[in-house]
Amino acid sequence: MADFRVTISDSKSKLAYQVAVSGPAANKLIGKNIGDVVSGDIAGMAGYTLKLTGGTDKDGFAMRGDLPGSARRKILVAGGVGYIPKAEGVKRRKSMRGHEISSDISQINTVIVEYGEKPITEIFIKKEGEEGKKEERKTERPKSKR
Repeated sequence: MADFRVTISDSKSKLAYQVAVSGPAANKLIGKNIGDVVSGDIAGMAGYTLKLTGGTDKDGFAMRGDLPGSARRKILVAGGVGYIPKAEGVKRRKSMRGHEISSDISQINTVIVEYGEKPITEIFIKKEGEEGKKEERKTERPKSKR
């Protein structure tokens, strides 16, 4: 069973939200490509439409939109996703993922294309009391015997 972290970017408010997606909703994402449009129901956003813009696999390797398939490959790149050259014309061989979502992907980046009736701030509302309260852990280190 696949588990994903879906990062949802809102271009109107310039904010991003992160949602954990697992189970049948995550299985709907497998096989989709970068640039595909999916329903927001997978992230609990009824009425919204999301466009897949990229992601990373479990080891942190970026997905690249012009690389077919879902496998990780070492490709020669001169710029773009995953590599910014320090000088003009510099190329480098980098490991990158293809544009297809598979079970090896851990994070999926999306952007909102169509908005639903309910405002996004109501969907991802912060619970009162969580903001100020953080669980304090006091751990005592054992004294060394020297």
